[in-house]
Amino acid sequence: MTYEDLEVFKLVHQLVIDVYRIVKKFPEEERFRLCDQICRSTSSIPANIAEGYGRFSLKERIQFLYISRGSVEELKYHLLLAKDLSYISITKFEELRSTLDITGRMLNGLITSIKNAKKPRYQETRKLRNQDIMKP
Repeated sequence: MTYEDLEVFKLVHQLVIDVYRIVKKFPEEERFRLCDQICRSTSSIPANIAEGYGRFSLKERIQFLYISRGSVEELKYHLLLAKDLSYISITKFEELRSTLDITGRMLNGLITSIKNAKKPRYQETRKLRNQDIMKP
C-alpha cells in the first residue's frame, strides 16, 4: 500500500486542488501574504503524509502524520481569517472546515492504527515470555 491509496490522502489532495482554485480569487495584495500561507499549510498536509510513508520507521511515519495534523489546524485558522476578511463565503468556509474536521479524524485514526500495529499482541507476548521461562 502506498500513501496514494489512503482515503485521507485522496480527500486532502482534492482539498489542495479546491483551495488553490479558491485563493486565485483573493485580492492581489494577498498573493504573497494570506494566499501564500494558505497554499503552504494546505499542501503541507498531503506532503507530510507522503514524506512519512517514505521514511524507514513507523515512528518517523507517525511523526510526519502529527505534522500533517498540525497543518490541518493551521489551515483552519487561515480559512477563518479569510472568511472574516470576506475573501470566502461562510458557506465555503463551513464546507472546507467540515472537510478539515474529517481529515483530522482520519489522521487520528491512521496514527492510532499504526501505533497499534507496532505493539505486540498480548497473547504473542505472553507466549514468548512463557517460552523464556521454560528454558533451562
